[in-house]
Amino acid sequence: MIHAERIRNLNGEEPDLRGSYVVYWMQASVRSHWNHALEYAIETANSLKKPLIVVFGLTDDFPNANSRHYRFLIEGLRDVRSNLRERGIQLVVERDSPPSVLLKYADDAAAAVTDRGYLDIQKEWVDEAAGALHIPLTQVESNVIVPVETASDKEEYSAGTFKPKIKRHLKRFMVPLRMRTLKMDSLDLEPGPEFEDAVRDFRAPEDLEPSVFRGGTSTALSIFSEFLREKLECFERYRNDPVKNCLSNMSPYLHFGQISPLYLALRASEAGECPEFLEELIVRRELSMNFVHYSDSYSSISCLPEWAQRTLMDHVADPREYEYSLRELESASTHDP
Repeated sequence: MIHAERIRNLNGEEPDLRGSYVVYWMQASVRSHWNHALEYAIETANSLKKPLIVVFGLTDDFPNANSRHYRFLIEGLRDVRSNLRERGIQLVVERDSPPSVLLKYADDAAAAVTDRGYLDIQKEWVDEAAGALHIPLTQVESNVIVPVETASDKEEYSAGTFKPKIKRHLKRFMVPLRMRTLKMDSLDLEPGPEFEDAVRDFRAPEDLEPSVFRGGTSTALSIFSEFLREKLECFERYRNDPVKNCLSNMSPYLHFGQISPLYLALRASEAGECPEFLEELIVRRELSMNFVHYSDSYSSISCLPEWAQRTLMDHVADPREYEYSLRELESASTHDP
C-alpha cells in the first residue's frame, strides 16, 4: 500500500500520452527493493500503457562527497541495475547534474516520478526540474516510515516532543510494500549510454581508500540478516560500544537510500522485542529528517538556540592545550595515539 500522504504532485501538469515511456528519476532512494517511488512509477506506467525507465544523474560536485562515497554509491547503482533488469526495467546513468538528466529523458516521456530527499541541494534539484517540465512530476516519499509532514507540522526540539507524535502514526504506516509487475518492459529501449561506460573512470574530488562496507541493497540485506540472527539480543546492552560489534551497520545503506527503513523495522519487529533498535531507527532518525526539513539553517550555527550560540561565542577565545585543523582531526593526526 502506498499511502496518499507519501505522494505529491509537484507541478500540476497532465500526462503526455505521446510519450514513449514513464521515467522514474532516482536520486534519494537508490534501490529497487521496498521503494515506494519505484512501485508508484510502475503503477503509473501500467495505467498509461507505457514501459518504465529509471534515470540517475551522477554528479561529481555533491557537497563534501569524496571517492569513498562515490564508490559506495556506484556499487549500489550496479546492484540496482541488476535487480531492475530482472523486473524488465532499464536503468540509465549519465554523468551530469541530476535535474539535467531528468529533463533530457523527459522530452520523450509521458510522466515523471521521483523520490524525496530532504537536503537543500535535493530540494533545489526538484524545484529546478518541476519548473521546467511539461509533464507531471510526482514525488513519492520512501526514505522514512512516517512521512515527514505527517509526523509533525513543525520543527521539533527533542525526541521527547517528537516521539508521541510519530508513534500515533506507526500502526498505519508500518505495513509491507507490495511489489508490482511492470506490464511493458523497457529492456529493448536504447535511451542512453551503457552503465559501465557511464561510471568507468569516474573521479571524485578527493581520493580515499575504499570503505570496509560494500555498497548495494544485496549486501545490506545480508548484513541485516546476520544482525537479526547474531546481534539483536546484545544490541540493547552494547549499542553504544562499537567494540562489541553488536550494531546493525545499516547507517551507510540508509544514508544512500540503499535499504528501506520500513523493511528494517518490520523485519526487526518480527525477530523479537527490540524497542531500542526501533527507537533509533524510527524516532531518532526521523527526528533528524524533521529538523532538516523544517529548519532553513540546518547547516549553519544559526540553527542553534540563542543561548547555545552565545555560550560558544563567549568561549571562542579560551586558551586550549591543543588546537587542530579540520583535516588533522579527519585524518586522526592528533597527539592522542
